[in-house]
Order: sequence, then C-alpha cells, then structure tokens
Amino acid sequence: MIEAQIRRLEESLLSRKTRSSPAALAQLIADDFVEFGASGRIFDKAHIIAALPAESDTAYTLSDFRTRRLSSTVVLATYRVTRSSAGETRRSLRSSLWKLNGEQWQMVFHQGTAID
Repeated sequence: MIEAQIRRLEESLLSRKTRSSPAALAQLIADDFVEFGASGRIFDKAHIIAALPAESDTAYTLSDFRTRRLSSTVVLATYRVTRSSAGETRRSLRSSLWKLNGEQWQMVFHQGTAID
C-alpha cells in the first residue's frame, strides 16, 4: 500500500501538470528539502519551485520502482527515469526520501545520478 502511494507521488512530481504548478510543488516538497541533481548541482525547495514551471516540454518514464520503509514516518524510494526532451534521451537512477508530516507525505531529499 505505501509503495503504491509513494509511487503515485513520485509520478506526480514527474508530471507536467505538477511541475508547472508552484502550489502543487509546495505541497509535495518539504520546507527543508535538498536535492543532489544528476548535473552535480544542489537545489533547495525555493529553487525547485522557481525552476520547474519554466522547464521545457519534457517526458519522464519511471521504471524499477521500489520502496523501503525506514521508520513509521520515513520511506526511501529508488527507481530509474528515462527523460526525453527535444529528441534527446537521458537516463538516471533516482532516490528520494519521503517523510510523513502530519497527514501529508513530503519529499525531504532527492538524488539523481546520470547513467549511460
């Protein structure tokens, strides 16, 4: 059950509808969020909310999704992403930490690692 819920949240964050909505992003991303991007750059919540709505038309495909419950309020998600944009395809390994804040799961950490 938790795996399906976290997968839906990850897929939502990869969807154009969510990525273009600062309000939706603000709900899904924790205030103390940190991302180590596949580019090697480090991002915080404010940067993500400012950058994602301006992102070009990009399609994401998620595969090999797994979760591991680390505590009653923390879940680790790992998966692969294929990113397609302007005829270019990139693949990456992804990991995210989700924390239950009250009734809402929020992403507190994310890392993308580029692969061939």
